Amino acid sequence: MTERLEKTVFAKLETQGDTPLLWWRGDWWNAPRFIDLIQSCRETLERGRFQKGQRLAFMLPNSPLAIALSLAAWSLGGSVVPLNPLGGREAIASTLTLLEPSALILPDYASDQLPLFEPLGLPAFAASIDSPLPEIRCRETSLDEAELAVIYCTSGTTGRPKAVPLSHGNLKNNIETALTFIDALGPDETLLNALPNFHSLGFGLCSILPLVAGYREVVLPSFLPVAETVAALEAARCTVIIAVPTMISLLCSAAARQGRAPESLRTLLVGGDKVPVGLDEKARTHLRLPILEGYGLTECSPLVAVNTSYAERRLGTVGPVIPGYSYEIRNDEGEVLPEGGEGVLWVKGPSVMAGYYRSPEETAGRFQEGWLNTGDVARLDDGYLTILDRATDMIIVGGFNVYPQEVESVLTQHPAVREASVIGSPNATSGEVPKAFVVLQDGIERPDMRELLRFCRGRLAHFKIPRKIEFVEELPRSPLGKVLRRVLRDRERKSSGNGRS
Repeated sequence: MTERLEKTVFAKLETQGDTPLLWWRGDWWNAPRFIDLIQSCRETLERGRFQKGQRLAFMLPNSPLAIALSLAAWSLGGSVVPLNPLGGREAIASTLTLLEPSALILPDYASDQLPLFEPLGLPAFAASIDSPLPEIRCRETSLDEAELAVIYCTSGTTGRPKAVPLSHGNLKNNIETALTFIDALGPDETLLNALPNFHSLGFGLCSILPLVAGYREVVLPSFLPVAETVAALEAARCTVIIAVPTMISLLCSAAARQGRAPESLRTLLVGGDKVPVGLDEKARTHLRLPILEGYGLTECSPLVAVNTSYAERRLGTVGPVIPGYSYEIRNDEGEVLPEGGEGVLWVKGPSVMAGYYRSPEETAGRFQEGWLNTGDVARLDDGYLTILDRATDMIIVGGFNVYPQEVESVLTQHPAVREASVIGSPNATSGEVPKAFVVLQDGIERPDMRELLRFCRGRLAHFKIPRKIEFVEELPRSPLGKVLRRVLRDRERKSSGNGRS
């Protein structure tokens, strides 16, 4: 049986003594200080009747408390559910109903939101993000296997809540493989932890990997404002950044403005979205480092492939698939393609989740005999993987997933909207932004774009709200009546000056 993550982390913490561990708000925490916070959280959870197999939800920024709560819940045999506070009220309520957590923890500055969870019967509490947890009382819930470590939540392609449960074995395998496979990571690193913890890349590889490796980590509650992040990188002598492309672009701009790059940086690992053309050169110019591009999925804990070093990297690829995975490129008929063939990437291995949480239908739609359909079109050349496109219609905004059907569902709730179709429109900063094509109801006064945008606010996370709305008479359809988003994407690319399809 795989050793649990908290045991691995505690064993490492015991060897670190008074050396710096977590950089937080201008100060270094050592291991004893962090262990005290973990133990305090554990004791409070025990008094609050948190049970083995229960789930603890939190909507906390990256912080000592978020990490300590995770380790404390694991030590009691429970799991954690990091949630996006900007996920939209309706989506969060649906997610909490599906996951049935025993309690919810919010930051103290969001205490005015506590009454919103009373109708769900969910005990919610506010806490300081770097102090011991206040007294709480958990509710009775169903119980999971104690091997479950974390559940990540998305709206899914259908707009309904979809939850990805990962075990201690999944996470531990992915983290330990990354540490041995990525040659650019040395024995003594200081890693930036600024990707939000509800993002699998942020939680697994930015929060937990440094603790497993014995690295120092620079914990920031937010990447923005960028000037404060740059100041933290310099003050803490950060050596490794794991980020999405948008973050690297913003760091390059900040470095250009101040005329220098953080001197201590030596590795840029970038994933969560395809690296835009030109970003590598921009990073070379302003951060004095090229990019090591990687690829992963939440369902894979998350790392699947990565360029392991600057000496061996191949620009434009996401590197070799990491050890432990079996992988195949398949065509639409399910046939395995030879090297160089372009098709959908399928994977299986110890980092891959067993299935979606309480959703056998979703699981059956993505798995075949233990193989996971990644939904991404890829090509393998001489052992290096290139991601060509997304087989699904998912939009990625600054590294975060946006599912068109969720946005369309909200838009069509407006009384003036008959139909809507949403695609990704190219954007220099975030890679893509949502654009909606809207067909209006007959005989109803035409709303303007601002009215529809106001309607979306409060119903959608900010990054899911369309940045552009185009009113059209009809949507392109297949002979069977299915809306052809591909046609809309082609039209948008041509109108934006990029003829690639």
